[in-house]
Amino acid sequence: MSRTRTAILAALALVASAAGTATAVVPGDVGTAAVPCTVDYKVQNQWDTGFTAAVTVTNNGAAKSSWAVKWSYAGNQKVTNYWNTKLTQSGTAVTAANETYNGSLATGGSVSFGFQASYSGSNAIPTGFTLDGVTCNVDSGPTDPTDPTGPSDKVDNPYTGAKVYVNPEWSAKAAAETGGSRISNQPTGVWLDRIAAINGVGGGMGLRDHLDAALAQKGSGEEVVQLVVYDLPGRDCAALASNGELGPTEIDKYKTQFIDPIAAILADSKYSSLRIVTTIEIDSLPNLVTNTGSRATATPQCDTMLANGNYVKGVGYALAKLGAIPNVYNYIDAGHHGWLGWDDNFAPAATLFKQAATSEGATVDDVQGFITNTANYSALKENNFTINDTVNGTSVRQSKWVDWNRYVDELSYAQAFRNQLVSVGFNSGIGMLIDTSRNGWGGTARPAGPGSTTSVDTYVDGGRYDRRIHVGNWCNQSGAGLGERPQANPATGIDAYVWMKPPGESDGSSSAIPNDEGKGFDRMCDPTYTGNARNGNSMSGALPNAPLSGHWFSAQFQQLMQNAYPPLS
Repeated sequence: MSRTRTAILAALALVASAAGTATAVVPGDVGTAAVPCTVDYKVQNQWDTGFTAAVTVTNNGAAKSSWAVKWSYAGNQKVTNYWNTKLTQSGTAVTAANETYNGSLATGGSVSFGFQASYSGSNAIPTGFTLDGVTCNVDSGPTDPTDPTGPSDKVDNPYTGAKVYVNPEWSAKAAAETGGSRISNQPTGVWLDRIAAINGVGGGMGLRDHLDAALAQKGSGEEVVQLVVYDLPGRDCAALASNGELGPTEIDKYKTQFIDPIAAILADSKYSSLRIVTTIEIDSLPNLVTNTGSRATATPQCDTMLANGNYVKGVGYALAKLGAIPNVYNYIDAGHHGWLGWDDNFAPAATLFKQAATSEGATVDDVQGFITNTANYSALKENNFTINDTVNGTSVRQSKWVDWNRYVDELSYAQAFRNQLVSVGFNSGIGMLIDTSRNGWGGTARPAGPGSTTSVDTYVDGGRYDRRIHVGNWCNQSGAGLGERPQANPATGIDAYVWMKPPGESDGSSSAIPNDEGKGFDRMCDPTYTGNARNGNSMSGALPNAPLSGHWFSAQFQQLMQNAYPPLS
């Protein structure tokens, strides 16, 4: 259960109730004119050794171009991660100052930020806050975390303190491979990529089967189940290998035959003890940003989906229906740095995502966070160069590989994009997931250090871990390896590293294969293909002899293990 407490300070007197909880007593009516600022401090989630908190500050005084909030702890609380603020701590004293993008604080305006901290013993709420040296009051609210009038019972990060479901079907395939038992116990996503997958395809497990198996794995602790919800009308309008079964206009069928049955199953009280994480519709919204209109990468299919609005409607409907279920946590797909990291994509993508998240009855409260790099290969962290480096006076951004992008890896992109999303109206407590299933890029080709400084290209190309021919290559990439193993709270603003794409499942076939799954043949999966505008007219870099997307690809699985980073033992 989410633990939420609100501190009531200054003009509010705190007295202990008979039950031992803090109860606010308001000594008369306090108007905002007499209150220079208010602070709302909420412990969103708490466990034995740590907690996450959200802080909202409202300025009732003169407008500010910068701000700093200060408080002190009575115990040994120590902040370990933070977001939407520049936070420092000296002993028990904490100072949270504005970031470059949220320093403006108008009269009557509010700003929110959050953090994660460790503690032992008790976790007492601070007893005083100041805004730029002026003592603040704090908005009143429910102090009992079980109060039904309080916020949702959803926890701040579903992965914290929880095991994650191991799909027995994927696990069996992995274990059957030579050396596969080293990773066959890792959690991976369960893909609901067509209507038939809800009940199971070809005698395989359906959604209820997976949830029942998750209950069996759960035991007495917490358990996360990861689902990929992926069947929009006109799905993935720029990649034939992942086209879906529904035509561009079949939005009603998507709602009634796909989302509604999934929601009905997830809402079954039998599964209420599970934390169900949903990845909502990968690739489709980013396509509306980059592959429409007058852009060289535009496709008629993407123009159609932008015009009819069915991607936005479908995502909104899915968020609203699934977000209404108390134990479901929705994460919207946010592409990857090599897709949305350029200036002309970055902010427009966040704005489009906000539009989708507030359509068809959805609100931003239905969004737990976002996921990047789903089923992609972008390196988590490039250690041998940064976006700020220069070589002989030439910026890394001017290299052929970076090509004026603002980001060189997924971690920096995910953290920055999270801030952008909050700036357009998403909740300050949103978290990011990064799919690290295939972005390790280890093995003998992994550079040990920076490239030569002969030119900016030799510097970048000689040092980059990501060995793809072009950052736009996405299908069954040669040389890729398993990335970081799944883990919770790995970095600031990141809820978890996940393996949402099950390693060993193909991205698409190397040649045309007749099928009844609605999956076309995309030349980007053909190793002989010389490219298009979306990959700089480069070779595809795809492995040969690949099966249909989602089907088991043994050669790729073996390569992923061989090139894993961190290496497999």
